[in-house]
Amino acid sequence: MIEKGQYFVAVVGGAVSGSVAAGILADHGIRVAVFEQNKRPYGKIEDGLPRWHAEQRKQEYRRIDERMKKPGVDFVPLAKLGREVGFDELCNQWGFSAVILANGAWRDRDLGVPGAEQFVEKGLLYQNPFIYWYNHKNEKDFSGPRYDAPDGALVVGGGLASIDVVKVLQLENYERALKARGLDASLHELEKGIPAFCKARGIDPASLGVKGCLLIYRRRVQDMPLAQPPENASPEQLAKTEQVRQKMLRLAQERYLFRFQDRRMATGLIVEGGRLAGLKVAETKVEGRKAEPIPGSEHELRAPLVISSIGSVPDVIPGVAMKGEYYMFTDSDLPRYAGSDRVFGVGNVVTGQGNIRVSLDHSQKVTTELVENYMGVGGGGSDLSALHAPAEDRAAARAEAVRQGVNKLPALTPEQIAALEQRVRALQQRAGYTGEYDSWIAEVTPPDLE
Repeated sequence: MIEKGQYFVAVVGGAVSGSVAAGILADHGIRVAVFEQNKRPYGKIEDGLPRWHAEQRKQEYRRIDERMKKPGVDFVPLAKLGREVGFDELCNQWGFSAVILANGAWRDRDLGVPGAEQFVEKGLLYQNPFIYWYNHKNEKDFSGPRYDAPDGALVVGGGLASIDVVKVLQLENYERALKARGLDASLHELEKGIPAFCKARGIDPASLGVKGCLLIYRRRVQDMPLAQPPENASPEQLAKTEQVRQKMLRLAQERYLFRFQDRRMATGLIVEGGRLAGLKVAETKVEGRKAEPIPGSEHELRAPLVISSIGSVPDVIPGVAMKGEYYMFTDSDLPRYAGSDRVFGVGNVVTGQGNIRVSLDHSQKVTTELVENYMGVGGGGSDLSALHAPAEDRAAARAEAVRQGVNKLPALTPEQIAALEQRVRALQQRAGYTGEYDSWIAEVTPPDLE
């Protein structure tokens, strides 16, 4: 049995990285309070991973649940940093031995076209709210914004998340077209491949009249971040990775029938009637990682909806120092918040050359298999938990480093521990959480959550 230690660490965020950190600290007898912004701690596994991965998602939920229920871990739901608890308050006033930021990347990176932000929900959507809507739209009590998935939408992206957006659009539109023919198409049947579904029913997909969405990417197909080479890759390995990327896009297009253009960069807006009606784009010249618009190549791409899926960055939190779009961390091995010796970062909240590859550090073969399955363009049936294993490993390594650092700090007194417990209990009571984790999860999980 683990006894309550003389250290108490706050972990902000309860999903993969946060729960791994909490579990490791608790296993070493260090008290942990996990501050979670939502009712449930599953993060982007729940709200960023599209709902066709239902069974695999449940596997990840169980892993997180096991960590949250470890002795010495206090779960604090509905406690968003910068909302229920201030950054300076938590890090400098409460008296925790250390604070670990594992609050992920929930804010979409701006489209990058001047004036675009005034058209959000007026012809322009971003990936994160769009996928959240898709995952929760069928719940009876869903009260969030509701969106359309019109045929012919324009998606700006090129990474895994943009493929998810494309799949949502295509599945929604083909399901709608099939229903008009009197055919019910379940999500999971259609997700296995639109042409295969249609062929089994003697239907030519082209006869359904679906135009299909268009995905544009600013560099070349072989540059798309769909698969990553191993570190210190040889020229042969780099070439193999480019081939894999091309194959993955081809398989995705064959299965979901969307259109694609590479070497396209958004340069302006098409506005009609106070709404965004498309984008002005230019062809690009690609040299290495740089993509520059080619003068005279600009043209219009009109669409009923534009969805930007060019990456996610951490939320802006009052009091948190930032450099550009990211929090200011130092040291890639153990990211430490600038100006503090007791605040650290793990997972997607951290950025930099050493942290971009969080989920893709395995060998080329494993990476390719995992990503293909994640996208739904592989054979299927694999355990999705393997996709998160590298992220868990990296979080574990950093949590262990934090633990070792915490053990070198002066121990907290029983009075200090008691004061922290009192603050934690107050936030739990405010949320209506009694400390019974399983009961809470059962209570706050919608009965019709897919």
